[in-house]
Amino acid sequence: MKISRQEVARIADLARLKLSEDKLDLFAGQLNDILEYMEMLGQVDTSQVEPLSSPVEHEASYRDDEVKQGSSRDEVLRNAPEDDGAFFIVPKVF
Repeated sequence: MKISRQEVARIADLARLKLSEDKLDLFAGQLNDILEYMEMLGQVDTSQVEPLSSPVEHEASYRDDEVKQGSSRDEVLRNAPEDDGAFFIVPKVF
């Protein structure tokens, strides 16, 4: 599978990126190199390899749930750039 300059340009457009002609060629080449490598990996015989979820054994570390006193409203609002005494005041977003 090959990726053309036009496909790279389309992907860049979807990502709202403006790429120069040189960058389109560069990224098309890099993506094609990655796809060639993936095809090479796909040809490796893994029939004798057992599936595994992780090469490292992980043990879940649990801790007891403890109720702790949180911050008070006044303490939290003290960090606000602007508040009305009960809530943060933020700019309107449309």
